[in-house]
Amino acid sequence: MAATALVITPREDPWEMALRQFNIAADSLPLKRGIREFLAYPKRELTVNFPVKMDDGSVRVFTGYRVHHSTVLGPTKGGIRYHPDVTLNEIRALAMWMSWKCAVVGLPYGGAKGGVIVNPKELSREELEHLTRRYATEISILMSPEGDIPAPDVGTNPQTMAWIMDTYSMHRGHSTPSVVTGKPLSIGGSQGRVEATGRGVSIAAREAGLAHGMSLAGSKVAVQGYGNVGSVAAYLLADLGCTIVAASDSSGGIYNAKGLDPRAVLKHKERHGSVSGFPGTDRVTNEELLELPCDVLVPSALEGQINGENAPRIKAKLIVEGANGPITPDADAVLDERKVMVAPDIVANAGGVIVSYFEWVQGLQQFFWTEEEVNQNMERIMVRSFGQVMRTAQEKKVNLRTAGLIRAIDRVAEALMTRGIYP
Repeated sequence: MAATALVITPREDPWEMALRQFNIAADSLPLKRGIREFLAYPKRELTVNFPVKMDDGSVRVFTGYRVHHSTVLGPTKGGIRYHPDVTLNEIRALAMWMSWKCAVVGLPYGGAKGGVIVNPKELSREELEHLTRRYATEISILMSPEGDIPAPDVGTNPQTMAWIMDTYSMHRGHSTPSVVTGKPLSIGGSQGRVEATGRGVSIAAREAGLAHGMSLAGSKVAVQGYGNVGSVAAYLLADLGCTIVAASDSSGGIYNAKGLDPRAVLKHKERHGSVSGFPGTDRVTNEELLELPCDVLVPSALEGQINGENAPRIKAKLIVEGANGPITPDADAVLDERKVMVAPDIVANAGGVIVSYFEWVQGLQQFFWTEEEVNQNMERIMVRSFGQVMRTAQEKKVNLRTAGLIRAIDRVAEALMTRGIYP
């Protein structure tokens, strides 16, 4: 495919996006001003600057964050992101979205998020371990199985969680596996956790397709972001009869209108570090992928990828958000006008936190489930939650994102009013 000139608009600040989305939904609820203001802002924010000894003997100082948005429904839950573009406002937004995600699917959690400003690809395994253990030590004043439970996110993985769990356990003097989720199976992880977010995306796509009157069988799907979420969603959607026509990662994308073998693409990425160069494909950019001819678009990269500038050129009939916040409020308005259905992040990619909840419960009880039990229970919650959001959208005559936020905000507000304002 020949490259075309694209005008790239500046990415909208994620925190401003999250607040705009909140205010749109909150306008539909009879919230008292003080309650609305309380729900809009994080409960606590921690910024840490910490030294790490590098392989060459030098010392680098890194900046990290941990933000708790809400503790009304229970302990805070949320991933830890390693990325060079991490900002405090991004972590604030992701923590807020986690609050609504947990609430809309009925989990007893509040939302949190963490991050370190770092490109993990530039660090050795030993440097990553040193960074992770020091960061875990810095945020351990907030972490506990009863208070704040981290998980993997962009740039982190089960090994990262193992280092965090071990660091916390060394400080406590005994093994505490339930302090993180997304761990390797050998130290108390859950069956089905690695695939959980991508599996949830495929379930949300199926349910949204049914609601939108379109069959997934034979649908053409483009996936932006071929990491843990996007790659799993791609091959599970292929198993449902979809044709995966495009995939991308941070190095660029590939396109074949006749279809790709998503599992072969994943093996290619594992061998070469990128999907780029997969045989029989045309090269496309991440921006171009969003505008390719397809029926279903699965943005699974970072926030703000679909905005008011490129939304009019989106050709997909259905967008299923694998990432958190990939569509700006301006783009939502354009897509609504064009009758493009969006399965929003707080429902569509909730499979990960649902199975994280299962892992946490299993860890606390030291009683473990089979992968079949995990997947069945996750699907039950996903289907139920999507149906509830769909009914709210029809009753309130709003899009699915606003409907999901209305349900989530209302649940947290009700819990807050029931608990009362301390003291």
